[in-house]
Amino acid sequence: MAYRGDEDYDYLFKVVLIGDSGVGKTNLLSRFSRNEFSLESRSTIGVEFATRSIRVDDKVIKAQVWDTAGQERYRAITSAYYRGAVGALVVYDVTRHITFENVERWLKELRDHTEHNIVVMLVGNKADLRHLRAVTVEDAKQFAETHNTFFMETSALEALNVETAFTEVLTQIYHVVSRKALDIGVDPSAPPKGQTINVGTKDDVSEVKAAGCCSS
Repeated sequence: MAYRGDEDYDYLFKVVLIGDSGVGKTNLLSRFSRNEFSLESRSTIGVEFATRSIRVDDKVIKAQVWDTAGQERYRAITSAYYRGAVGALVVYDVTRHITFENVERWLKELRDHTEHNIVVMLVGNKADLRHLRAVTVEDAKQFAETHNTFFMETSALEALNVETAFTEVLTQIYHVVSRKALDIGVDPSAPPKGQTINVGTKDDVSEVKAAGCCSS
């Protein structure tokens, strides 16, 4: 559910979706932003983005979520795609182990092009295909712990944990921003509209991640 007018928000956070082609990034975005799912979904060409506002505490957070093609031929857009991102969902398909193996490369690319304090959620999508599972929850949790990210399994088809995954990332970004603002003695209220938030120091994010939650 969106809150208030489309332009009436307290914070704007840019979040990127990354991962191999076909893992379900576009359907995750459409499920979160419009509560829609398409079985006829085609591979994204170039970059698309959608927005949605949620409430965290007494603030309205507007998420600008960017979705890009996972194919190598679109890598030229990398710098512009990642610029200003303060959160990321790194997506793999639980039925295709190679997409999980490639997560490490996606994480490296993400961290090569963003601030080191970006809030990251590892997302195992297509959890509804239980009979085809190729990646265990335990392996994914261990990977997330090793790489200091959150972890959650989702199903865009069944709307399982999609809302929770996006909301968790946005909430953690907000908490880091709020704490940083309080630490330097200013009111953590609205920045100029459209301004992208810098989430603070590495220590800030480490503290948040230590208190994070995982879900299967």
